[in-house]
Amino acid sequence: MNTNYKVAAIQFEPTQFEKDYNIGMLYQMVEEAARSGAKLIVTPEMGTTGYCWYNREEVAPFVESIPGKTTNQFEELATRYNIYIVIGLPEVDLKTNLYYNSAVLIGPKGLIGKHRKTHPYISEPKWAASGDIDHPVFDTEIGKISLLICMDIHFIETARLVALRGTDVICHISNWLAERTPAPYWINRAYENQCYLIESNRWGYERTVQFSGGSCVISPDGHVQGYVDKGDGIFYGEVDLAESRKNEISDNSILFDRRPEKYMELMTNTFMWNPLDFFGLYGNNPLPKGKKSRISVAQMEVTSNVEVNVEKILDLTVEAKQNGAELVVFPELSISGPFQPESAETILGPSVESIVHLSIKHKIYIVSGFVEVEGSSYYNTAILTGPEGFIGKYRKMHLNTKDKEWATPGEKWETFDLPIGRVGMLVGYDAMFPETGRVLSLLGSDLIVCPSAIDVPITSGHVGTDVEQNYPIPTGADPLHWHFYRVRAGENNVYLAFSNALDDDMKISKGRSGVFGPDTFHFPRNESVLFGEEGVAIIEMDTTNEENTTYPTNVVRRKDLVLMRQPHLYKDLIRTTNTDNGLVINKL
Repeated sequence: MNTNYKVAAIQFEPTQFEKDYNIGMLYQMVEEAARSGAKLIVTPEMGTTGYCWYNREEVAPFVESIPGKTTNQFEELATRYNIYIVIGLPEVDLKTNLYYNSAVLIGPKGLIGKHRKTHPYISEPKWAASGDIDHPVFDTEIGKISLLICMDIHFIETARLVALRGTDVICHISNWLAERTPAPYWINRAYENQCYLIESNRWGYERTVQFSGGSCVISPDGHVQGYVDKGDGIFYGEVDLAESRKNEISDNSILFDRRPEKYMELMTNTFMWNPLDFFGLYGNNPLPKGKKSRISVAQMEVTSNVEVNVEKILDLTVEAKQNGAELVVFPELSISGPFQPESAETILGPSVESIVHLSIKHKIYIVSGFVEVEGSSYYNTAILTGPEGFIGKYRKMHLNTKDKEWATPGEKWETFDLPIGRVGMLVGYDAMFPETGRVLSLLGSDLIVCPSAIDVPITSGHVGTDVEQNYPIPTGADPLHWHFYRVRAGENNVYLAFSNALDDDMKISKGRSGVFGPDTFHFPRNESVLFGEEGVAIIEMDTTNEENTTYPTNVVRRKDLVLMRQPHLYKDLIRTTNTDNGLVINKL
């Protein structure tokens, strides 16, 4: 097996209705990459035909079977150069006459397999059926390779499925639009699944649609090796299979620390019915009435001195309240500081009581954290207090390496219905697992609060793009082009309040706390982010509904992306047993 090898992401603008020309150009570019030493070469979604088809009748002259004429042409090239090629094309199933947006993997010995786009974008239903192949991973001489197509990767489930099946490389072919690229979603999927992602995106303009380019290679640590910005081109990157098989983020076993027995909600589709009806069915647990609220996060240095921490919480709470905040989120262990047995308290200990008094006095909801002791067990616990007093707690369910030295994992998801909306809670490392935000979203959360002490990279910048986009889509330089938690908010259509600690003892220095809105592709973005300073960030959260309609009219209550999930494909996400050897493990 080749464990280190060169790869190529091809960026190309196909010409609609000119299939032979497109195939000829792709053939030349693939051959150029092969001669340059690339072993795995990826081309864009629908690269043989163009993308913006009006209907089934219009695309009919350009569909073909797999295998077929196009795959045969590229098989010859793969055999001659001993390479692997990914091609995107519109497929016809000869048995059913259904059309699919498909990707094929071709190797030195011929056609290896295909993927049919399972999560269609707005355009595919005009002519294609949703894919019916369950996200295969292909075992090859250069590692385990999987294929995803454009919109597929908006959904945390698709990349997670192939990661659990052992993929080393996700070949993501796309016609990505309306965003500066390399897109933050691409980075999250590589990072949270600790695999390589080769992104082959088209560029150019077709039938009123501006495509974004940015074809690239992303490493398992989220590092973008480089990219093609605008125009036809090839980016060459490197794959090291040893890196994709570590499955670690800063010594934490990101796949083995999963808790699939807690993810049963992933098999539900709670937003397929009117959520205002669904969450009030039988009079049980209806969503709070919608309103506009101001929510905030406080970023602070967390010390080992409880009195110092409580004093800082007081000062920042007052600042948040003076700026109109109705809720403020503080970092993980913000009351107690890092674990010390002597600073642990019961849920109604004196430090927690002081936070309760603070909430009552200033009439504000506060999320904070401390080391909880119950019997002989310690927990990394977040608490919610408010004008009513103590409201509830959540015990961290996913423990990182440091937590495991002292803490017992929590066993229960928690949501709380407040006047500002339904609030779900996570703590720190929990949110590194894409399943967690998804579960809380499916439980109807409007807001996820996440007190944290994260000391791994969660942001990266962008120097700007030459791809033209309509205002207000940003194209200029941005030090926070990618923010891990922005993607978490958008993929789940929730507001997300991420408060990160600043603490030299815990080696946390980046901060980057922020509050993020529920629509990643709404510009200018509804968010407020802090860098490395202590302080407060605030945005408005809107859960209101337009009058004279009983269906949600804003995205946080409607959850458009969550609605488009395909839960029948996700069963492996809740498996706890590897049926091949009978071991109870989390990576299949």
